[in-house]
Amino acid sequence: MSGADEDPLLCERDGDVEILSFNIPRRLNPLTVELQQALRARLAQLREEAEAGTVRALVLTGVGKSFCVGADLSSMGPSGDSGGSVGQRTADAMESLSNRLVEDLRGMPFPVVNAINGPAAGAGVGLALAADIVIAARSAYFYLPFMPRLGVVPDLGTTWFLERLVGRARAVGMSLLGERLPAEQAAQWGLVWACVDDAELRAQAVSVAHRLARLPAHAAREIRAVYESAASQSLVAQMSHEAARQRELLDRPEFAEGVKAFMEKREPVFRRD
Repeated sequence: MSGADEDPLLCERDGDVEILSFNIPRRLNPLTVELQQALRARLAQLREEAEAGTVRALVLTGVGKSFCVGADLSSMGPSGDSGGSVGQRTADAMESLSNRLVEDLRGMPFPVVNAINGPAAGAGVGLALAADIVIAARSAYFYLPFMPRLGVVPDLGTTWFLERLVGRARAVGMSLLGERLPAEQAAQWGLVWACVDDAELRAQAVSVAHRLARLPAHAAREIRAVYESAASQSLVAQMSHEAARQRELLDRPEFAEGVKAFMEKREPVFRRD
């Protein structure tokens, strides 16, 4: 473990899996500017380490009873003489920092696992759903107070993720009613990969991350891209896209190793770079 108690982000390494933990537990892990900056900086470092093959998967979680409660509302008061309205300043910060953070997670060169250890609320929902695989503790829940409590729309990609994961009716219902969605129901809806007992969350998330770390190095990028393509294309166009990707991927050494492992009745061992 690195960092003192006051560090907003804790960094830990388990083999070739990085574990990052939001560390503002007394405030339930809001997205302070300091936390976002620290996370973006560490993700940039991890992208460089990935090129050397020293890190191959990431687990993101929270310290304490919450994953992330979203925006730091205490910092969003009237601007006074600082210039700009609350809306202008917040939108500018989203474009320059918060939105970039979600893009960073979606663009990491290796798989990302989010371990939702407690409430994911507000913008914390978008952050939670930005991972490739989301595992939630049984006590966790997802909560969108934007419209019913504040009169604003969900952000940090929440609307994009929710419509694709649970459909328009449930996404709109969650957004308008502001009811908490328990982890077990989130798993039933397909919002998360799995719901596990609280005591098992970290071990399960790290175990899944290690499984993902053994995949071909290009796995996360290719799978993300092919499903994002599927969301906007017709069946015929998507099948053509799949064929185009197979034209390239079948000639890579990973496929040759996979076929050889199948014939030899063993697990494939993919190169680490």
